[in-house]
Amino acid sequence: MHGSYRISAFRDTDTDCSEAASSLTLQSNGLVHANRNGADRLVSKRTCIDGPKPNVATADDIATDSEDRVTGVGYQSDEETLASVSRLQRRYGYRFAKRAFDIVFSLLVFALFWWLYVIVAIAIKIDDPNGSVFFIQERMGKDKKPFRMYKFRSMYADAEERLAELRDLNEKDGPVFKIKDDPRITKVGRFIRKTSIDELPQFFNVLLGNMSIVGPRPALKRETDLYTSHQRERLLVKPGITCYWQTRMNRDLISFDEWVDLDLLYINQCSAWADFKLVIQTVGCVLTAQGN
Repeated sequence: MHGSYRISAFRDTDTDCSEAASSLTLQSNGLVHANRNGADRLVSKRTCIDGPKPNVATADDIATDSEDRVTGVGYQSDEETLASVSRLQRRYGYRFAKRAFDIVFSLLVFALFWWLYVIVAIAIKIDDPNGSVFFIQERMGKDKKPFRMYKFRSMYADAEERLAELRDLNEKDGPVFKIKDDPRITKVGRFIRKTSIDELPQFFNVLLGNMSIVGPRPALKRETDLYTSHQRERLLVKPGITCYWQTRMNRDLISFDEWVDLDLLYINQCSAWADFKLVIQTVGCVLTAQGN
């Protein structure tokens, strides 16, 4: 409830305010009746006239948010996130240590598990000979800078072409597309997804500097094009292989707004200790096959 108020899940505040002023009924007490995530609330006309300002949350707002959230993490303030990013730019010691850890850890993974890369590559080719071993896709990095992300291919070669026919089955809210029993996934693909082995090639991205081991998961351009100004804040840091959302056992129940707030929570808490805990939690998720 802190920071700028978002009327629409897919449009910026400035646009929403101009539309709200013309399309919503202005009450005599100086309030605009708007809708946010299905819950009614009142917004001051001055917010739309003077620009976004922090709004005072009502008891109903707090109760609604508390009931709807399954993460235990509340809305992350825009002001706090921007301040954290500004501080992070001046934390040279932490940034050097994080990059050094990324390089050393990635090289260690390659040294210890090169044989696994070979086995998975052979299995993928046997399961579906038509496609490549690797799935290469453009993702959005820090400050929405595009890069090519690598994964082991877990879907049939024509998966992207079949996406349109499956959109109505999407089980996630927001701009993200996910369905539980995706028919495009191969037999080998289901196993490497369950064990998170499909993510192993992303250590190449870490060495190249496109990604970090810990950070918000990289999104597709078609998703980031639909982001609100609040959601775009997850693009202020380098994306990662693992994050708070990735380590949640109930992540299939987490809404996209909660996913964003988990990413912003990481940005606000960014530290060597937070990175270490997430790496350990991720190892636990991999060993217990909690991938999807």
